[in-house]
Amino acid sequence: MPQKTVAKETTVEQALLDSMPALNGNNKRPLDAAMVKKLEKRIRYHIKYSLGHTLADVTCHKVLQAVSLAVRELIIDGMLKTETRYRRKKTKRVYYLSMEFLMGRSLENNLYNLGVYSECREALSGLGFDLQAVVDQEPDAALGNAGLGRLAACFLDSMATLHLPGFGCGINYEYGLFRQKLDNGYQVEMPDNWLRELSPWQIERRDEAHIIPINGRIYHELDRNGQYNPMWLEWKVLIGIPYDMPIVGYGGKTVNYLRLYTAHSSDEFDMSIFNQGDYLKAVEQKMASETISKVLYPSDSVASGKELRLTQEYFLVACAIRDIFKKFDQEGYKLHQLPEKVAIQLNDTHPALAVAELMRVLIDEKDLKWQEAWQLMHETLAYTNHTLMPEALEKWPVSLFEKVLPRHLQIIFELNHRFLQQVAKKWPGDAERLRRMSIVEEGPEKQVRMAHLSIIGSHSVNGVARLHSELVKHKLVPDFYEFWPDKFNNKTNGITQRRWLLESNPELAGLLNETIGDAWITDLDAIRELENHAEDTAFLQKLCDIKRANKVRLAETIYESTRMRVDPDSMFDIQVKRIHEYKRQLLNVLNIIHQYFSIVEDGMSLPVPKTYIFAGKAAPGYQMAKLIIKLINNVARMVNNDPAVNQQMRVVFVPDYRVSLAERIFPAADLSEQISTAGKEASGTGNMKFALNGAVTIGTLDGANVEIREEVGEENIYIFGMRAEQALELIQSHTYKPWLYYQENPRIKRVMDSIAVNYFSRNEQDIFLPLFEKVVYTVDEFLHLADLQPYIDMQQRVSEDYLDRHAWAQKSLFNIARIGKFSSDRTIKQYASDIWHLSPVAP
Repeated sequence: MPQKTVAKETTVEQALLDSMPALNGNNKRPLDAAMVKKLEKRIRYHIKYSLGHTLADVTCHKVLQAVSLAVRELIIDGMLKTETRYRRKKTKRVYYLSMEFLMGRSLENNLYNLGVYSECREALSGLGFDLQAVVDQEPDAALGNAGLGRLAACFLDSMATLHLPGFGCGINYEYGLFRQKLDNGYQVEMPDNWLRELSPWQIERRDEAHIIPINGRIYHELDRNGQYNPMWLEWKVLIGIPYDMPIVGYGGKTVNYLRLYTAHSSDEFDMSIFNQGDYLKAVEQKMASETISKVLYPSDSVASGKELRLTQEYFLVACAIRDIFKKFDQEGYKLHQLPEKVAIQLNDTHPALAVAELMRVLIDEKDLKWQEAWQLMHETLAYTNHTLMPEALEKWPVSLFEKVLPRHLQIIFELNHRFLQQVAKKWPGDAERLRRMSIVEEGPEKQVRMAHLSIIGSHSVNGVARLHSELVKHKLVPDFYEFWPDKFNNKTNGITQRRWLLESNPELAGLLNETIGDAWITDLDAIRELENHAEDTAFLQKLCDIKRANKVRLAETIYESTRMRVDPDSMFDIQVKRIHEYKRQLLNVLNIIHQYFSIVEDGMSLPVPKTYIFAGKAAPGYQMAKLIIKLINNVARMVNNDPAVNQQMRVVFVPDYRVSLAERIFPAADLSEQISTAGKEASGTGNMKFALNGAVTIGTLDGANVEIREEVGEENIYIFGMRAEQALELIQSHTYKPWLYYQENPRIKRVMDSIAVNYFSRNEQDIFLPLFEKVVYTVDEFLHLADLQPYIDMQQRVSEDYLDRHAWAQKSLFNIARIGKFSSDRTIKQYASDIWHLSPVAP
């Protein structure tokens, strides 16, 4: 029988939610009865004819497939109309190349953007199903890892909403990064086979498959005119099959797509190997080719992993550039029009091979001279830098290039030679500058520096927050900035309010619509009108009621995944992001340990009960980050099981952080932890999502926190710790001595000693000793102990301020009302205007 909604006892929170205006994309209009009828009819059709079930025996999971197929019909109509519009107007197109697109779930997002959410809910209700129960069946599309991939997803949403001809290009990973489980507090990585069933959101384009050459060798020949003509021969072949995932802009008038490539071997395995009797080797070779799109970010700690990652990056750009030229040629353009009709944005260094591949195609396949090809390539490509961390600035061994991409290495060498000639002309005799700026890093093993390749090959280089862009120019690559000052610019990141408020916090969205109208959905600056209600006690109470309802919902989610009960009347202090030393989850834990001892040894009471919530994944090979997860969980076990403490404080690590979990977390936060070492975080977007949902930030002046403080006001954010220039000076001057903080501050000493003497690991002796030694006895570049006391003091102030709930509600309101700058719509408008020179193509 259909899984009908089960009636539950009505709670205060449920009564509040039921009283909120129904959101229908635009809550001012009534239900579209014709659309309800149409959706119900199509859902019935797909249950019967696409899935082979009757309404009586279909499961909720199968209903998800049927609903998705019904909604897909509406989307494809829009996608075909959009493409017709673009072709008719001969518009320029932008292609956003990224190794990650963290899309999350699609059904609910598509329903909101099409404006048929309520109609679908009504249609399903008529069939005996609850829409939310159906939505919860959908797996997250595991096409990304963290902020880089989620930013790309937000950008695609904004491009479609703004009617810009923008398309993503990525890899159709069969397995995501990993599913995270916890075993005795340790992170355990499990396969994330999100594509175990065909996705209804992907449209296979097998007839548009691309042949991609790889490996082989270079034959040094002369052409008929006696000119050098290198021949790339004896290469192997990969097949790239495109799958299109439609991207619906808000209102449904523009539907772009994300094109994802799946790797296949050529149609048959190598018959020469087979005929020699080595059938297994022939099959293994075929399977190895198809491994390319199996998993996101294979480990590069071994040679085979390095080769696979480089191959993945090449596979992406080679497929994308073939697609771009196919579309370009179909529309009848001439080669000299390439920058007029095509823009390619490189999302970090992973697609940097687009520089070499585009040059190769223009020279080897389109028969252009070097200088002409260079000019076209340079005007077409643009590069976004996302990191200041040295280990994230990719480098690949020259020997690996020689094996995998010999022709591309030739092109890189020639490009580097010509570039260094220009540098030498500007700074004659400066050999050290030539060494710093060269694409090829000299050393025992020569390396190709992909950031240098991206900068040289692009007409624009942008950072992703004002502070970050300044650090890129003056600290990361100052030589390049001095050489090309006009090339560098800033584009502060943003988030889509449609995913991160309209969809994930519908109760708050309903209150906003009721109070200030719905213009904010496509113009987040309009949310500023909310400031007019800062003194409205009744409105502030509604804001608080919605926050508590969201905390109840998150508490239920936490219990389902951890069996831990948390109190929604406590302050929810939340840090959710990739686990990394520079993001300083460890600093958070050190403060928790301090508070624990303040209670059990000093007899103090916290000003307010607090629930500390963590979530995030550590890279499988990053042992220090995995040890931090273990410490969080061991401290949580001690705190949560101590009756003297657990009524004042609880700690929980929620496993398997992903977009659908984030949609539960952000609306429920009271305090947002953005405490990275100043000068290390490029931007961050979690800080924006928290603020949009009314959380108040505690953080350092790092990344976009600087700009958030300017927008929301100093009185509505809690800033502590060193500034970026102070942190940099402390490290570079070699004057940071963490052991002095440890020796001279009794609070810090007690906290660190508890880690060293196994207080939180009594049955696991010395497991946290590496953390203790790294923080206390080495020059910890993340400056944990330097910022610990200021952080403890600021946490105390936060808790005291939280006691005044009226004032705290006002802080929350101002964070919501003043976050308009941080919409990805604004960011994309700036990219389109300043870098891509792209105009909207409105219906």
